[in-house]
Amino acid sequence: MKLAKLASIAVALACAAAGVCAQAIPAAALQYRAQLTREAQFRFGIPAPVPAIAGQIHQESLWRAQAVSRTGALGLMQFMPATAKWANEAAAWGAVEPLNPTWSIRAGVWYDRWLYDRVKGHTECDRWNFALSSYNGGLGWTNRRKARSPDPLSWQATGFINPGILPSNQHENETYSPKILLKHQLIYSSWGRTVCH
Repeated sequence: MKLAKLASIAVALACAAAGVCAQAIPAAALQYRAQLTREAQFRFGIPAPVPAIAGQIHQESLWRAQAVSRTGALGLMQFMPATAKWANEAAAWGAVEPLNPTWSIRAGVWYDRWLYDRVKGHTECDRWNFALSSYNGGLGWTNRRKARSPDPLSWQATGFINPGILPSNQHENETYSPKILLKHQLIYSSWGRTVCH
């Protein structure tokens, strides 16, 4: 019991430090909670990192199922058409439907797990940073960063290395996973096990 209380105090302190305590879970997110939990538990086991993936959806689309980015990314998980097609073929789900929330959550969680299985890190926190960075910018760029790093298993030593992309893309990529893990996931901390806290 004392351990659970200490954990909740730690989450509250992290929440206060990140300035997200007052931020409520968006109403749109609540309708997808059960499905996200099922998909995350199926791919990652129990307890699943539901808050991290909820934070990722928050970052990607703010839970807008019909979101379309200026670059053409679609749906809750903001799949680029080519990535959606590839993920759909790899997992054999039938039709490619990134604007369908059920498809988007299923494919997004599957892709997060696919990436998580292909990156290594000293800690779970390092590994999640690399997986999310790969989701945002591509696994190839993550591998190029690691090849240039003095400590390729450390996010701190590796995540800020520009592997040859535009500075604006590098800035987006190096801030993508920290925003999710250190800010957005805290909004959803009541949904399950947080990572990197």
